[in-house]
Amino acid sequence: MRRSRLQRSLRATFLGLIVNTLLAGGKIVAGAAGHSHALVADGVESLADLLSSLIVWRGLVVAAAPADADHPYGHGKAEPIAAAVVATMLFLAAGWIAVSSALELMRPHQGPAAFTLGVLLGVVLVKEGLFRWVLREGRALDNLAVQSDAWHHRSDAITSLAAGLGISVALIGGPAWARADDVAALLAAGIIAGNGWRLMRGTLAELMDTAPDPEFNARVSHLAGGVHGVARIEKCRVRKMGGEYFVDLHVEVAPELTVRAAHAIAHAVKDRVRAVLPAVTDVLVHVEPAEPERSVAEPTHRPGA
Repeated sequence: MRRSRLQRSLRATFLGLIVNTLLAGGKIVAGAAGHSHALVADGVESLADLLSSLIVWRGLVVAAAPADADHPYGHGKAEPIAAAVVATMLFLAAGWIAVSSALELMRPHQGPAAFTLGVLLGVVLVKEGLFRWVLREGRALDNLAVQSDAWHHRSDAITSLAAGLGISVALIGGPAWARADDVAALLAAGIIAGNGWRLMRGTLAELMDTAPDPEFNARVSHLAGGVHGVARIEKCRVRKMGGEYFVDLHVEVAPELTVRAAHAIAHAVKDRVRAVLPAVTDVLVHVEPAEPERSVAEPTHRPGA
């Protein structure tokens, strides 16, 4: 399963690398020839996409490495770290586009050529299609790094669309509206920065071991509580490492049980959770004696107890 996840993740990343390489060169050349600063800025943003895809690729490879003496929980954190780097690059790209566009607004320059509009429309279609496919793969694999790469594709499509609108205004309005593509680039910079913040929030949450979806915790508790011999789930803590989950459980059992019997119940809990939820890599079970007056109650879970 881990190998299949890595292969699908790398396939999505490599496709992005190829597309970004072709588009970045095409946009920069067309922008320079067609006197469109927005198109040149868009090409630079594609170069940032190219670099981000390389970062994601390395993050995926490192995250897939097995646990070792220095990293007993594996290397899964490499995925959100790669996603955080990509989010930071989105901020930097937005800042560069905003500054360069603001400077161009203060300088007289020639209006963009009509052919640059056709180039941008083609780019929007390609990048939007790539965004949708890569995002679907990232969500299916529960991979933040791949999802961040997808949003970088979307930001490129947004930049291209904004540049296309600016060029359209400049072409229709004539020389008096020649700066419209720079204004469009400024607007696109704001949207890109917003996408960067959206990505950064998710990656920081995973790096800080924020609890996953409450429904996931509830399902783990339900599975563990259904094991014969478990009186109650006293604690259930889950943390995410890349595409893997690590669970800490405190289960209550009848106090008169032998250590051997209680140990067998703990193993049964671990086996049941991992069998039903393959994404769970390990389950640490702590056995506690059930309180006499509550030992016959239905299994419950008190979050964060």
